[in-house]
Amino acid sequence: MTLQVGCLSFRQPYAGLVLDGVKSIETRWRPLLSTMENCTLAIHIAQKDWEGDQWRDMLTNTLGMSHMQIEELLASGDRFGRGVVAGLVEVGETWCCSDNVPEEDLREMEKAAVLTGLTEKHLTQLLNPRWLKEPLYARGHKDIWTVDIPVQLLPSA
Repeated sequence: MTLQVGCLSFRQPYAGLVLDGVKSIETRWRPLLSTMENCTLAIHIAQKDWEGDQWRDMLTNTLGMSHMQIEELLASGDRFGRGVVAGLVEVGETWCCSDNVPEEDLREMEKAAVLTGLTEKHLTQLLNPRWLKEPLYARGHKDIWTVDIPVQLLPSA
């Protein structure tokens, strides 16, 4: 038996940050995840890394993590390697971040996204992150694609 769900590829370290519960807002230039609200989404770890180190600055300076905490987080995110479906999240609301969001609210959203420059991007809340028991090797695709996850890989409730 399998569970069929939508899947989205994330580059590292963001895939691991999502599944470890550090990143709870996904950002896109279009409302890609809006049709997935209240649905389960599989997280695929792409082969390539995210370009740039803004995430590291956010973890260090904004979230106050030490070098050791960041290294442990990166190791956790790499536990299954690349080119795998690694976990699941529940998809919440999607909204467009306007340029008149109060500064304090914007800072909180940036912390949750582990990213700055959110204005005019579509933000989606990601809830209940959990790692699969084992990785499911799969080739990534553009946008949302469908994956069949064997039930024996699903995390315990």
